[in-house]
Amino acid sequence: MPTMNDMTSSQSPTYIYILLTNTGTVFTRLIKCFTGAPYNHASISLDPQLAELYSFGRKEARNPLNAGFVREDVYYGTYRYFPNTTCELLRLEVTARQKEAVKAVIDYFNRNKERYSYNLLGLLGVLLKRDLQIENACFCSQFVAEVLSKGGAGLWNDRPSALVTPQDFRQHGRLETVYEGRLHDYPELDKHKLYLAQANRYHARTAALKVN
Repeated sequence: MPTMNDMTSSQSPTYIYILLTNTGTVFTRLIKCFTGAPYNHASISLDPQLAELYSFGRKEARNPLNAGFVREDVYYGTYRYFPNTTCELLRLEVTARQKEAVKAVIDYFNRNKERYSYNLLGLLGVLLKRDLQIENACFCSQFVAEVLSKGGAGLWNDRPSALVTPQDFRQHGRLETVYEGRLHDYPELDKHKLYLAQANRYHARTAALKVN
């Protein structure tokens, strides 16, 4: 039988974080031409430091066509190549039980990541306002919406995940803005890791110039 402490723990509020970003790449600029929205990529995090950050996006920084489920790294992943990335970080209040359920859904995607691909056709469906769900395929905001829904913390009852855009998260009343600005200026990030990542990027560029 659950104790009073167990019940309080499962019902007390905690947060899930949704990171909206604009890297300024050709692909994101192309999407922005159609959406007009300031951010066109969405990720989900279980912590405010963005240590556990997940989405559907490019697996290699310089190859947008190789995309699927990814655990993103704001220090050494794709974002290290786009230091001027702008962002808006939102938080959603949930119960501890909902957060655990959301984590379980993310873990499922992670264990089966080789089965999933990027739902490029679904982006066309958003523009046409048609639900083009493809089996074992997601785009970024579809993934975030689907994870929340399957974790019992869904934000929309009347809209399929395949029609949710990053802008929809910005406009939802249950989401609170925590930070907006340049991603690498976000105060919760590890400054030492940022310094090392920037130093590594500088040395890599210097070495490439010497080779050429």
